[in-house]
Amino acid sequence: MRSSNHLIGLLNFLTFLLSFPILGGGIWLSIRANNTECLKFLQWPLIIIALCIMATSLAGLTGSCYRNPFLMILYLVLMFFIIILLIGIITFAYAVTDKGSGREVQNRVYLEYYLQDYEGWLEKRVASDRYWTKVRSCVRDSKVCAKLRRKVPQTADMFYHTNLSPIQSGCCKPPTECGYAYQNETMWSPEGGVIGTSPDCSRWSNDQNLLCYECDSCKAGVLATLKKSWRKVSVINIVLLISLLIVYAIAYKAYTNNRKINNCEPCGETRMIKLQPS
Repeated sequence: MRSSNHLIGLLNFLTFLLSFPILGGGIWLSIRANNTECLKFLQWPLIIIALCIMATSLAGLTGSCYRNPFLMILYLVLMFFIIILLIGIITFAYAVTDKGSGREVQNRVYLEYYLQDYEGWLEKRVASDRYWTKVRSCVRDSKVCAKLRRKVPQTADMFYHTNLSPIQSGCCKPPTECGYAYQNETMWSPEGGVIGTSPDCSRWSNDQNLLCYECDSCKAGVLATLKKSWRKVSVINIVLLISLLIVYAIAYKAYTNNRKINNCEPCGETRMIKLQPS
């Protein structure tokens, strides 16, 4: 019983310490003077997650150290809901990132991305005008296209054999089907006229503040990036879920042991009274 109580207390103390940098990151994002839409997306989830972890850890730590039945029950209930929430997040992440991938293009190393390859909740969310304004601000503020440019521009053949990220491929250059001629990494000339029928062909601009940020290919590149990121996070969440299930089992064992001791203490006192000589 003592071993299980000590172990759950130690695990919750470490979890409690972990909540501080998460909470600090959320507060820093909320008060930062030059906060961007990209960072504003993150601040409240970070603060809420940190507060939940902190409250649950405190309940588990106090309950295990003082053998408090109410706190242990509260801890078990909160942990149960966190586990259910985590299962829901993992399921949701795999469901909304089930479809869509890059397409290979002849004589190109990088892939190209098309919005019609993606469908479902995530595609509608990202592609909507309301949210795309914020996401586009995110992409622009990240300077991902500016980082693609080099002091000494590559040749066209060198660029075509560069492994671009989904956002670089979708947002920083026009689609290959449009027939633009390469000048440098983010400058393309419609020599001979635009041959593609995609609406993105007319949306491309050599203005470095515009580029292809309004293109469907840019939205598809963001979706491809989100899919890759969410899949990685889901793997971490699965590991976290397994860890929480183990902690929950230890906490439940500590709680049942505490109940047995509390229930037996009155019995032990009664026996001692009966055994005392009159």
